[in-house]
Amino acid sequence: MLSSTLSVVAIAAALLPATLAQTHTQCNPLNTTGCPNMPALGGNATFNFNDTMNDRIWEEKNAGKVDWSDKGTTFTITSRGESPMIQSSFYMLFGRLEVVMKAAKGKGIVSSAILQSECLDEIDWEFLGSNTTHLLTNYYGKGNTTYGNRGADFPFSNPQEDFHNYTVDWTKDRIQWWVDGKQLRELKYADALGGKNYPQTPMNIRLGVWAGGDTAHNDPGVVEWAGGETDFSQQPFQMTVQQVYAQDYTTGNVKEYSWENMDASGDWQKVKVIENKAGQQSTALTEIAKPHGVKNRWAALSKGAQIGIVAGVAGFVILSALFITFCCIKQRRAGRREWAALRAQEDKEAAELLAYKNQMASGKFGHGNDYYNRI
Repeated sequence: MLSSTLSVVAIAAALLPATLAQTHTQCNPLNTTGCPNMPALGGNATFNFNDTMNDRIWEEKNAGKVDWSDKGTTFTITSRGESPMIQSSFYMLFGRLEVVMKAAKGKGIVSSAILQSECLDEIDWEFLGSNTTHLLTNYYGKGNTTYGNRGADFPFSNPQEDFHNYTVDWTKDRIQWWVDGKQLRELKYADALGGKNYPQTPMNIRLGVWAGGDTAHNDPGVVEWAGGETDFSQQPFQMTVQQVYAQDYTTGNVKEYSWENMDASGDWQKVKVIENKAGQQSTALTEIAKPHGVKNRWAALSKGAQIGIVAGVAGFVILSALFITFCCIKQRRAGRREWAALRAQEDKEAAELLAYKNQMASGKFGHGNDYYNRI
C-alpha cells in the first residue's frame, strides 16, 4: 500500500466551503421533512459508457457537453460556467464503485468521481488537470467542512494520459480507495470524528468535470486549490469514462430507501429499507436490464438470437432475390407472347389491306357481276 500523506492540496480541499467542495442536494433530510424516497440499486450492474445512455438511469446535469461514443463518454468544458455532470438515479446503502476513466487536462480543471447522499455524506476521487504526479481522495460527513483531516493525496503518474480503475469500497465500518487493484487509503468509522463525520447514508454516483480555475465563478482560494486560473483559449477540456461498476451492499428484495425515520444524527440505522414483494428485484435493476438504443438492443440479445436474426435476414434477402428474378423471367416471357400476338395481328391487317387494294385496282367493289349487267 502506498503511504498516505496530507499535502497542501489536500489541506486546501479540506478547508473549502461546502457549497464549493460539495455537489448539490435538493432536499436535505437532516433539516427538511418530506424528502422523497430513493430508488435502491439492490444488486450490482456494469455500465459500458460506449453505449447509448439510458436516461432513466443516468441523468445529465449542469451546462456543458456529455457525448456518448464508441471510445467512451466525454465530459467537455469549452467556456466559463460549464460543469458537465451525470448522476445515477439509483442509490446504494454501502457498496462498491469502480470507475474506469481518464482525467481532463488543463490548469484549474477538476475531474471527479463521487458518491454522495442527499444529507451531504460524500466520498471522492478528484484529479487536478495540471497535477500530473498526484491524485486526491476526500470525504465529507453531513457536509461538515470544519474537520480538517479528510483530504489526502497520493503519488500517481499522469492520470490525464491513461485510463485507470478508480475504486471506492464502502461499508459501515470502513472506506477504502483503490487504484488498479492496489489499495491507497483506508478510513475507519472511528477515525472520522468518532463516526460523526463518517459517510453512512444512501448515496448515488456523480461523475463530471468543472473549472475550479474559473475566476468569474470561484473565489481566489478555490482557484488556488484547483491549480490556478484556467485559460479557456486552451479548450476543450475533456474527461472520459469508459466503464462503471456499481454494487449495492444492501441486497435482497430492497426497493427503496426512505428518510422516514431519520433524525439529526444521520445514522445509517435510521434509514428505512422498503422491500419489494418476494422474488421481485429493484426497479433500478429492472430498468438497467432493458435494452436502450439500437446498439444496446442488439448487444442485449444472446448469440443464438443474433445468429437467428442474421440467418433470417439473409434468408429473406435470398428469397426476395429469387422472387424478383422469377418475376422478371415471367414478365419477359409474357412480353414475348404479347409481341408475337401483336406481330400476327399486324400481319393479318396488312394482308387484308393488300387484298382490298387489289380489289380496288380490278374495278370490283364487292357488288357482283349482276350489278354491272344492269347498268
